Amino acid sequence: MTDKITVYEKPTCSTCREVNKILKENDIDFDKVNYYVEPLSKSKIKELLKKMGIGARELLRTKETIYRELGIAKEQLGEDEIVDLMVKHPDLMQRPIVERGNKAVLGRPAEAIRTFLMG
Repeated sequence: MTDKITVYEKPTCSTCREVNKILKENDIDFDKVNYYVEPLSKSKIKELLKKMGIGARELLRTKETIYRELGIAKEQLGEDEIVDLMVKHPDLMQRPIVERGNKAVLGRPAEAIRTFLMG
């Protein structure tokens, strides 16, 4: 029995579609969560960060307009403050995030999930 795989994504994202394709090609059953329709809670984002072993700032999409508008680069924000902004502005989160059991990985580039799936 393997752990269920969940992909947190934005369906229009090309990298998300590539990850879906890799999973399907490998006959891997998975659930998809469009976090624009089903927003992630603060606790869920923190759980995913812990499973990925990264800090909140590492999950930020620094090229997004909202990132510049909020002046996040200039601010000395703590983990909780950054996660709060991600809850409020899902565009700030890099995607897709692939979760399996007690681990998760950022599927950027999409090929990154191949190693993760073999583990």
